[in-house]
Amino acid sequence: MSENYVISWTSDCSLKWSDFKAELNPAVFEDSHSAIKYGFTWTVDSDKVNDKVVFLIDNIQIVTEFHPLLSWVRESESNDNLLKHEQGHFDLAEMLRRDHDVTFEKNFYHKVFETRGQNDAQRKQFAKVDSGKMISNEVDKLSLILAKKRKEYDVETEYGQNISNQLKYTNIFKNSQS
Repeated sequence: MSENYVISWTSDCSLKWSDFKAELNPAVFEDSHSAIKYGFTWTVDSDKVNDKVVFLIDNIQIVTEFHPLLSWVRESESNDNLLKHEQGHFDLAEMLRRDHDVTFEKNFYHKVFETRGQNDAQRKQFAKVDSGKMISNEVDKLSLILAKKRKEYDVETEYGQNISNQLKYTNIFKNSQS
């Protein structure tokens, strides 16, 4: 298995305890941890407008990723309710990603950005680097929102122990997928 092994979110993807491959830290309070991050790709095109080289960003693809090699479970506590709770973290991240798509469109699509460099090759390279940094900054903002929402989710569901609140969230996640 590659070190970069990730599970990308899909509507029919259900996490299994065997996906949690990291060793747990016995000193932590939680019984499990899901490492969830956002990966992205995009297209950048450069052009000349009024003797200035500019770039345009298009086709931003943000992917919600579960990282098995960073995720763990305390085996003595692994049960169906806790697994549903961890699946909820994955589903929550995807729901927020979808909500944030509008922000990516508003900030990047159909806009022209100036680039730097001494020649066309440098300008194209800087366009690629600068557009990546811009998108990465927006992904970082999304990750901060996710961190806050994950804490709220853990508190409200009591880490999956509050069955009725967990069911409420599970239904919210299901409804957001349709």
